[in-house]
Amino acid sequence: MEKIKILLADDHDMVRMGLKTYLMLEPGFEVIGEAANGREVLERLRALSAEQGVMPDMVLMDLMMPEMNGTEATRLVVSEFPSVRVVMLTSFLEDKLVMEAIEAGAVSYVLKTVTAEELIYALKGAYRGMPVMTGDVSQALTRGIRQRTVEADSSPLTEREKEVLLLIAEGMGNKEIGEELHISIKTVKTHVSNLLMKCELEDRTQLAIYAHRQGMVRS
Repeated sequence: MEKIKILLADDHDMVRMGLKTYLMLEPGFEVIGEAANGREVLERLRALSAEQGVMPDMVLMDLMMPEMNGTEATRLVVSEFPSVRVVMLTSFLEDKLVMEAIEAGAVSYVLKTVTAEELIYALKGAYRGMPVMTGDVSQALTRGIRQRTVEADSSPLTEREKEVLLLIAEGMGNKEIGEELHISIKTVKTHVSNLLMKCELEDRTQLAIYAHRQGMVRS
């Protein structure tokens, strides 16, 4: 059976040594290269392809590395070497970091606290194109997706709402705003309600302060 060829990427020599020792003893795996940062990952992949005519099946990628981190390196690896799969191996579980790594193209996101058996399972899954994540990583990814959806759904102010906000900041009442913009008082009230909701504020005074803080008030 052909072995799964792996490139190890971690800025700690001892971590790479430990991973290499374990994987080389595990049937079905072969470590064919190492890198200490994202730039070296790309250099190693290009050298392996050009000089030896071989390409690893996957990169076991650390997240936080000097010069180029794992997420940026993953994005470039996936773009330049689409046949190479990336498994992120890291100590960090922040929602944003998990989201960014998966969006960059990592097949799986694995914490360094997993057991050796769990790591092997993740690597074999990635080789088959099957994402493997522990429950806490899946939860972090779900939270990240939910937050991204909320941010996408938060509507920016329309041009008319910005005009109304500016006039509120200048001290105008609804009637004056209506006359200035040639719209009805009812329409002005609707815009004010929308502004309060979108800006998550409670009254016109807070809207005026918000406009000043945003630098929207005319000099």
